[in-house]
Amino acid sequence: MGRLLLRFFDKLENYLCRLLLAGFVCLLFMQILARQLFEHSFSWSEELSIYMFVWFVFLGASYATRREAHNRVTFHYRWLPEKLTTGLKLLADLIWVVFNCYFVYLSYDFVFNRMNLFWKSQTLGIPMKYIYMILPLAFSLMTIRILQVNYYRYLRPQQTTQGSTVNADNRTE
Repeated sequence: MGRLLLRFFDKLENYLCRLLLAGFVCLLFMQILARQLFEHSFSWSEELSIYMFVWFVFLGASYATRREAHNRVTFHYRWLPEKLTTGLKLLADLIWVVFNCYFVYLSYDFVFNRMNLFWKSQTLGIPMKYIYMILPLAFSLMTIRILQVNYYRYLRPQQTTQGSTVNADNRTE
């Protein structure tokens, strides 16, 4: 049971991104059909699809972190010794973690302390606090995923979160 729960949380961003993508694409398709066929527009669908897209992007960034799919400048690593390359990768990830932690602090402060409680979305009337909550959530997830990737890369090199092995480029297969 514990392993099943761990697998679910390991793929959480994947499931949420799929759900959000399908949701906002269906909403936009519904909006296009309503405008073209019935000459009627739903005022709320565009706003909801924008918010779903924003959540999709930030959760997708966390998912890309887990998959090690963020763009990095790595061409110079082939001319450096392996230990120095490892150290530089760890330093880069440490800087990334520090940035994420600082951003989590700032976004948490903004969402829970500085944001006016009466700010609501224009057509849906949802408190904007719930929309902006993706910022501390996604950057916290990214930080966890950076630490997870480095744990499996350096401390457990033959085991990954997906149960596969790590190839020569430190990418999971």
